Amino acid sequence: MGQLGVSAVAARAHEELFGYWASLRRNARLPSREDLNPFRLKRLLPTISLIDFDNNGQYRLRLAGTGLYSVYGREITGRTLDDVYSGTASKYWREQLDKVIAERRPLVGCHNLGWRGSPHMSILWQRLPLARNGRDVDMILGYDAIVGTLSGTTGISAA
Repeated sequence: MGQLGVSAVAARAHEELFGYWASLRRNARLPSREDLNPFRLKRLLPTISLIDFDNNGQYRLRLAGTGLYSVYGREITGRTLDDVYSGTASKYWREQLDKVIAERRPLVGCHNLGWRGSPHMSILWQRLPLARNGRDVDMILGYDAIVGTLSGTTGISAA
């Protein structure tokens, strides 16, 4: 599947997750972790994440799907944002997650993995706010679609 096909698949997955999340909202109330049914997300689970946000402004990955291991080269479940990222990548993710918390609305974007030594790969990401009390965001539901190749090969060979 070409790069355009992968992007289209990622966009459909983002739409699917957003539609499911939106269906859990009740008026202006945000859904909570307890509202999520993993069976409804089965196809997306390998790159789903749940990110806790605590009163000290700390982000911790409560859950990181098994498909994310190949992106990060290690298990990131249980780690803080600063344990997973450093430098500009840490700053980038903190800014994005802070927006989700402050604005109480989903965000999407694309983040190149050059910081990890993989400039041929990017993550098409989506972050959705969750709130135990329906208002104050205390968790973020994430979905990452990996675009590019893990090996760095392009499929183009010399003549």
